Amino acid sequence: MTIKTKNPGIYQTLIAQLDKTARHNRQGSFRTKERYYEAMQRFCRFLSEEYRLQKLANINGKHLTAYVLYMQEREKSASTIKTDLAAIRFFNDKMERAKYRLPSNDELAVELERRRFGGVDCTWSVREFHRFLATCMVDGHEDFAAIACLTWYAGLRIHECFRIDTATAEQALRENAITIKGKGGKVRTAPINESISIELKKLLSVTPRGHKLFVPDGVSTDIAIARLQQYIYKVRPQIQDEDSIRPMTHHGLRHSYAARTYQELIDGGLSPLSASLRVSQLLGHERPDVPRGYLASIPKDGADGK
Repeated sequence: MTIKTKNPGIYQTLIAQLDKTARHNRQGSFRTKERYYEAMQRFCRFLSEEYRLQKLANINGKHLTAYVLYMQEREKSASTIKTDLAAIRFFNDKMERAKYRLPSNDELAVELERRRFGGVDCTWSVREFHRFLATCMVDGHEDFAAIACLTWYAGLRIHECFRIDTATAEQALRENAITIKGKGGKVRTAPINESISIELKKLLSVTPRGHKLFVPDGVSTDIAIARLQQYIYKVRPQIQDEDSIRPMTHHGLRHSYAARTYQELIDGGLSPLSASLRVSQLLGHERPDVPRGYLASIPKDGADGK
């Protein structure tokens, strides 16, 4: 498998270390060895580009947490993420002089979704969303409330929210729309409403010019994101609807945006195909089939137009 990377020298250094470990491995079937090796190739590319790390023996928990967030941003399935983590731990255990013990999935500073097969309703109800906002205010987390609004009302990914700086926020207020770089470097513009405008104005009043709105000085972006995810996990029992079994993660707010927007477009007279394509564009995708996973809350006949 050929992998392109921005830092080929560092990447090849890591691959040489990986190959040395792989040559001495006698465990697992041929298929498992191949799958794990490919997972490590991807991880090596990530390490070379994001950390310029030159020794696999030095990987630790922060690298795993950042890699999980990286894969979640790219909407990799829970199954893929967990298999990749298993591969990383497998090779770390085989490596000579590995410097750190890698954390288990339960110990990671980020929440992993359970394995899921088929469409699962991940949306938040309106009541859950407003309970979350109220809880954030009580706990002094105006920033988390603002992020929730950006995803609920504008469909932003978690990493897209954390990229917002004062210049981006000021431009959004002038244009009533936020322009953001998303998955794959694609730039898109999403309209914002009064709720988002209010939150952006509050944050601009306390954020030094040129700084990011949601990443404090001296804190890495992956840690800032993990804090939000941990907070959602912590308050979930008190904000979730009674008897609800829907998973509540930040990404579920994006599902809510997609489902609500799709229904509004259908009610406005668009065909299911046209509505799906529009939702796909607003989410930062290009294909009409992409929103299917986001529309599990909508009855099948409605989502498929049958």
